[in-house]
Amino acid sequence: MKVLVTGSTGQLGTCMVKELGSNFEVIGLTHSQLDLTDYPLVMESLARLSPEIVVNCAAYNAVDAAEDQSQEALNVNAFGVQALARATIEIGACLVHYSTDFIFDGSTNTPYTEEDVPGPLGTYAASKLLGEWFAQDVPRHYVLRVESLFGGPAPESSVNSIVRSIFDGRDVNVFTDRTVSPSYVVDVVTATRRLIELDAPAGIYHCVNSGMATWDVLALELARLLGHEANLVPMTMGEAKLRAKRPVFCALSNAKLERVGVV
Repeated sequence: MKVLVTGSTGQLGTCMVKELGSNFEVIGLTHSQLDLTDYPLVMESLARLSPEIVVNCAAYNAVDAAEDQSQEALNVNAFGVQALARATIEIGACLVHYSTDFIFDGSTNTPYTEEDVPGPLGTYAASKLLGEWFAQDVPRHYVLRVESLFGGPAPESSVNSIVRSIFDGRDVNVFTDRTVSPSYVVDVVTATRRLIELDAPAGIYHCVNSGMATWDVLALELARLLGHEANLVPMTMGEAKLRAKRPVFCALSNAKLERVGVV
């Protein structure tokens, strides 16, 4: 089976190409090789390569910058996905696309399910929700919502950054009021492979590791596992004065993945 991976040198894309390569014929394309905002190029590339599965790991992830660069965020996260979806439909392939916990507003205290109604708070979140809608135009699609992705080549990811700071003995700013259920990149790849192999029902799936915690609790556990002291600097979301609003409670339930035999 031929699998095309877009955004192949990013955090998720790098791991996707490496791990799927042992099971499938994988073609990885970087942003310079396939710019999703170039509609004719997207159509031509998919028609020429003719993959059976398209895995979209390309994304605009600058949450705060998106407030001032809304067109760039929309072009990649929404209209780029629309182009990819149309091209995927043309060749009769399956589309796997990744979204985010940010599509929710955080006004709950129980993990979100796939049936809960989205309520994006910022431009990045809105662009990702639009991308979800476009991806669902493909008859066979899997939209996997991931959260606080960690692992792989991602120095900018929150968990990776905390780990480095703990090792280096630096102060670690951690939120005491933001609850998350992070996604380990290797587990996301495994879940993706299993959904494809099982020919699971099309739809949206929350692809996170089990459990939830606030960032300060998560950082303490990381320090314990690493065997290092953690110099935590507790703070609230309000104190951070971030450019874009974020959901305070954003834990996701992975029960649907478990029901189809993936978790």
